[in-house]
Amino acid sequence: MSQNRLFPHLAKVLAALAGAALIALVASVLFLRPTAPAVTFTTLNGERISMSELRARVVFVNFWATSCATCIKEMPDVVKTWQHFAARGFELVAVAMSYDPPEYVRNYTVQHRFPFKIALDSQGTIAAAFGDVNLTPTAVLIDKHGRILQRYVGEPDFAALQALIDKELAK
Repeated sequence: MSQNRLFPHLAKVLAALAGAALIALVASVLFLRPTAPAVTFTTLNGERISMSELRARVVFVNFWATSCATCIKEMPDVVKTWQHFAARGFELVAVAMSYDPPEYVRNYTVQHRFPFKIALDSQGTIAAAFGDVNLTPTAVLIDKHGRILQRYVGEPDFAALQALIDKELAK
């Protein structure tokens, strides 16, 4: 091929490669999930659990308060969700907001016999790390690799949540 015929052909190939690279870049940005913050939860009984210890598990972090009517309403479904998936590698940490008095949290969780971990966020650092959570309930579903799959503000659609948990646990 002469140089005059090669240049247009090479330009087309380079343009196609650049287009493919651009599409791959956009797709990777759209499908990348942010990583959950590297926080450490302190439970009501003083146990410390870091997010890194929860890797290889699907984790639901649920921010709630004893004064939140929607939180109280959704708790039976939260308990059922934990009971349904716990044996398959599902972890649930209910994080009491900083304004919720620890004795209220302790009394409520003991009275209702919550089977999952209850953490206190006395300083508000966990809520801040998860994107300045101010509204309750707010929850975050995290995959086995520590990536945020979904954020819920308000009561989630529990059927859809459970379908997503089931799908992630099957991976």
